[in-house]
Amino acid sequence: MKILVLNAGSSSLKYQLIIPEEAKVLAKGLVDRIGLAGATLTHESFEKPTIKLSGEILDHRIAIEHVLTILLSPEHGVIKDKNEIDAVGHRVVHGGEAFSGSVLITNEVIKEMTRCIDFAPLHNPPNLKGIAAAKALLPDVPQVGVFDTAFHQTMPPSSYIYGIPYILYKRHGIRRYGFHGTSHRYVAERAAHILSKPLTELKLITCHLGNGSSIAAVKYGKSIDTSMGFTPLEGLLMGTRTGDMDPAIILHIMSKEGLTVSEMNSMLNKHSGVLGVSGLSSDMREIEQNYHSNERVRLAFDIFVYRIKKYIGAYAAAMGGVDAVIFTAGIGENSSMVREKACQDLEFLGIEIDQQKNSQTRKKEEIITTPSSRVKVIVIPTNEELVIAMDTAEIVKQLKQKNKTRKTAKV
Repeated sequence: MKILVLNAGSSSLKYQLIIPEEAKVLAKGLVDRIGLAGATLTHESFEKPTIKLSGEILDHRIAIEHVLTILLSPEHGVIKDKNEIDAVGHRVVHGGEAFSGSVLITNEVIKEMTRCIDFAPLHNPPNLKGIAAAKALLPDVPQVGVFDTAFHQTMPPSSYIYGIPYILYKRHGIRRYGFHGTSHRYVAERAAHILSKPLTELKLITCHLGNGSSIAAVKYGKSIDTSMGFTPLEGLLMGTRTGDMDPAIILHIMSKEGLTVSEMNSMLNKHSGVLGVSGLSSDMREIEQNYHSNERVRLAFDIFVYRIKKYIGAYAAAMGGVDAVIFTAGIGENSSMVREKACQDLEFLGIEIDQQKNSQTRKKEEIITTPSSRVKVIVIPTNEELVIAMDTAEIVKQLKQKNKTRKTAKV
């Protein structure tokens, strides 16, 4: 089965064509600067050279048209007919409380996704544009939505309810939702495989560390808590986001600086975090390079790893123990320095880092603790696209089985 995975952003479109049964990527690419001057399409296909095209790409429908064209290209493509695409899987950021798993996209599903725009105004609208474009261009192909929030719908109310008047939760859905769920789910399942134990018997702490970062407590296969909240702003210090802070600070700054709601939102999401503290960069590679020579850079790094450590300790307590800590995403997979500092002084939990293994591990699955370490620390590269493809394939199989059963019943 060939699944086209789409991740539509406001001015971008990431795509992969995957055979999920083989975990094989036939082609992948990025359409960038959609609706802007200098739009580009970068395409990589199996055993063929990478190409980069530029031109005018006005909207997501035109972007997907270009993607289909290049997938069918005799020179750079990997399929001969678009009918070879069995289904399209869409990454959707926010599913609210409506979706606890991946679903076949119907008109009712689109209505629910539209209702969630208030929760994710920067993400759900382009996700919906990508779905509309794909449905128009591939009308007979099943479309499946895979939600970042779905994995965290197993959290108990004690984890997701905020200390505000309860009526605001009932009226407006204000609660912890959590994000990066597809990634947390994937690495938790991989950890169980690596440890040769059932996921339903493990207590795991999954650390998705990139420009946006979150940590989840996964107890016996279910998310029971996660650091991101109503929006992706809460939790860890991130590249440009504040993470946890006293909410009264927002009111104080707006009063002192005369900021509007829009300006404050921009400051919290785009000018804070590692960038705001360091004054240099949101890129952890630059932060590490300047760690010993710049005091503010050092401070930003230390805050970043301290918060990771604090959440690991908190979630170990919340679950009544921990079997493994997993590091994933750009920083988690590549930064031995972040992993080392975040696990420093956690020996009381049973964590003993193997310094040599840690320093040599980048972008590969590896246990980086000593053989005697009671709690394992594992580096696992995430693969959200594969999860989307696998979920999509499973839903399509179920759909085909239902249709087959109906036809048999009619006969």
